[in-house]
Amino acid sequence: MKGGDIPSFGYLILPLVLARKYRPKSFKELIGQESISEILRLALDNNQLSFAYLFSGLRGSGKTSTARIFAKSLICEEGVSSNPCGSCSNCRMADSSSHIDIIEIDGASNRKIDNIRELIEQTKYKPAVARYKIFIIDEVHMLTKEAFNALLKTLEEPPDFVKFILATTDPMKLPATILSRTQHFRFRKISNSTLQRHLEVILDREGVKFESEAIDRVVRFSSGSVRDALTLLDQAVIYSKGFLTLESVTNMLGTVNPSTIESLIDSIVDGDLSAVRKFIEDSGEFETETIIDEITLHLKEHLLNGSNRFEYSRLDSLFKHLREAKSLLAIGSDEEFVLAITLFKMVEDVDGKESVSSIVDRDKIVDSREAVETLEERVNIDKPEVDSIDDRFKSLIDKLYNYDPRLGEVFEKNIEFISFEDRVLTWKSSAVDGDRIFLRNRFGQVRMYLREVYGSGIKIKSIPNPPQKSDDDSKEDGKSGEHRGESSESGEVEVNHIEEEKREPTTVEERLNMIKRDNPLLERVMELFRPENIVLDFDLKGKS
Repeated sequence: MKGGDIPSFGYLILPLVLARKYRPKSFKELIGQESISEILRLALDNNQLSFAYLFSGLRGSGKTSTARIFAKSLICEEGVSSNPCGSCSNCRMADSSSHIDIIEIDGASNRKIDNIRELIEQTKYKPAVARYKIFIIDEVHMLTKEAFNALLKTLEEPPDFVKFILATTDPMKLPATILSRTQHFRFRKISNSTLQRHLEVILDREGVKFESEAIDRVVRFSSGSVRDALTLLDQAVIYSKGFLTLESVTNMLGTVNPSTIESLIDSIVDGDLSAVRKFIEDSGEFETETIIDEITLHLKEHLLNGSNRFEYSRLDSLFKHLREAKSLLAIGSDEEFVLAITLFKMVEDVDGKESVSSIVDRDKIVDSREAVETLEERVNIDKPEVDSIDDRFKSLIDKLYNYDPRLGEVFEKNIEFISFEDRVLTWKSSAVDGDRIFLRNRFGQVRMYLREVYGSGIKIKSIPNPPQKSDDDSKEDGKSGEHRGESSESGEVEVNHIEEEKREPTTVEERLNMIKRDNPLLERVMELFRPENIVLDFDLKGKS
């Protein structure tokens, strides 16, 4: 092998970095910025030129490339045109970034006022060979306040032969006085489909074989940046020995295989904790943040593809867990623990109805006397009441659990189905104190699902569940039973509220609950501030 030969390892070696080789040299070669290209081309062809331009957008979106193309169009020897010849000496020097009249400055390393003063001094001299002297300042937002102030006057009234092109990824950091003196062009993020087509065209030109799934992986990892995508593509071609496969690209990027993430989501949906634990054990070589991003991406695809595996409210809840995980990782929490607790919470959330129901059942068992009485009542009934429950009422409870597990729990614990006849839904309510207030406050959500399950225009008859009374009380009730029966019949109300038997409060706590119920603003205040810091002066007669 001779000294100048390139060693061959049996696969393709690209002679030049793709990001440099395929940097666009004309407006036609720019991708994803059609509107900006069209405006600049029309401005050049009609000679409607400004003295200062501002290009802002994500990194790798084409800001600097557009600035160089625009500068070349201004100094082409054949005249100002949107289609420079590319063959004259000015065009060739511009393409090689060696033109003496195109001065590129990095704002991050030339940010002080002295650097800007040197730049201003150069604007006093006419261009050496071209018709314009063009200053391209990249990352201009890095300049100091003093440097911006020094640049203002020159930027507002530069010599006729001077053009400024400013580029930045953060235009909000620029003073308003700078923004008002420039034509602002906002470069948008390159879409994944556009970027994937661009990479496939490049690989076809280079004679590199590939799988579409592998290119899609590179595109998703580049976050809409053409430069990042081409840099990753360079690495992928070398790593995969000239044939890009999904497996090789996944290994190179250090990400989890998409099929593994899909299996994980299946395990979460099925509540398979053993499979989730196995995934956590096997994922030690991957960054937790990358795994969280991959799960988020797959859930997003389920949403956009119209998958019926998750309800919208459930997807929102799962995303909140993932967002909390990102926040924990940002403050340096243990990665493996964050991943484990996040996945287990997602399993619990998807299987939330069963988990909450089991808790409710345990709470009922604690009161053994109530459990025995309930059992005796069911034994004495020829047809169990559970069998008579309308299927739609079960569906209502399921929807409440899916919307808010606590609301579903409180509703199922306190509301007992009686009947549904002639568009009248009858139930028995045993809610007291906190549960009663909670149900009243959340009845807007209950009403929404009532209409969804039973249709609009239904009426609700709510029968309060009274406490046990003595024999004397029973006799007393016998005298007024007929009257209460009439009241019950008149208790049919529209679905917008529940009407129950009212009674005067007998304790401070009951009076406080009544005041909170009748005064939503007061209840909101008590939610925002600690209750012990709020003193309410009232008596049991209703004065406050």
